[in-house]
This record gives sequence, structure tokens and C-alpha cells, in this order.
Amino acid sequence: MLSALSNLQPRQLATQILNFALILSTAFMLWKGLSVATDSPSPIVVVLSGSMEPAFQRGDLLFLWNRAQEVRIGEIVVYNVRNKDIPIVHRVVRRFGGGEKPLQLLTKGDNNNADDTELYARGQDYLDRSKDIIGSVKGYIPLVGYVTIMLSEHPWLKTVMLGMMGAVVVLQRE
Repeated sequence: MLSALSNLQPRQLATQILNFALILSTAFMLWKGLSVATDSPSPIVVVLSGSMEPAFQRGDLLFLWNRAQEVRIGEIVVYNVRNKDIPIVHRVVRRFGGGEKPLQLLTKGDNNNADDTELYARGQDYLDRSKDIIGSVKGYIPLVGYVTIMLSEHPWLKTVMLGMMGAVVVLQRE
């Protein structure tokens, strides 16, 4: 691999590096475009646990929409617990307020025995629709997100995958 790199002319090497940067910037722009279109900071999330089985399995890739302000009982939402950065996918089981009052939601995983009040931040009894909800689930692809789970559970895989992607881009001949 290093011999192939040393055989590249400076202009070819610069072209390959720019191609790699173009791929990364395009992926970033697509993500940000989806975020704006869906009004969600994370328009696509992966199910990390079995708490929503049988509706969703661990590794399912979920597509979110956050433009509708109304949330119905039975709707599946993704929310962040305050001061934590792990999205949770659960179903709305109760709602309070709405209209003049802020809409507050109580959620529960389909595969859990109790509601989510133990998961919420200290002193928080309900989710605030405008502050805590990332979006409502509008579609999914089964098990596609398992790659993400594998990469987070085995950090060395990230290095291997990024190295392979970089090598393919740099060694690619035009």
C-alpha cells in the first residue's frame, strides 16, 4: 500500500486526497440537509436495545420527522434525556397539556414493564414536547443500523474501516 502511495505523482496524490475530502463533505452536507428538512438534530437513529420489541429490533434504522407539533398516544417518538446524549425510542402512553399549555408526554418501551419516569432526568416527571423530543418515527429499515452498533461496541473496527476507506480512495486510479 505504501509503495502504491509513493508511486503517485504529487498532483495525483492531491487529487485523491481532495476526492476523499469531497466524499466526507458531501456526507456532512446530506446529513445537515436532512436535519433541516426534518427539523430534527438526528433525522436517522439506530435502535440500541430491545425495549421496543416486537415493534423494532436492536439494529433497526429509524427515520424521524419533527415538523408536526401534535403527538398522539401510541405514537413512537425518539427523545433525549436531559444532560445525556443517548436517544431513546419509546411509545407515548399519556399526554398532558397542549394548546395554551406546553405539551408534556409520558413514554414507555413496548417490552418494558414500567413507564420511563425512571429514565428521565432527576426531578423530571414528563417529557416536554418542544425540548426533549427529537422526532417521531415515520419509517424504518430492519437491522441496517447494526453496523453502527458493532462500530461502537468494538472501537478498533472504526479504525480498520476508516483506514480501508482511505486506502481505497487514495489508491483508486482514474
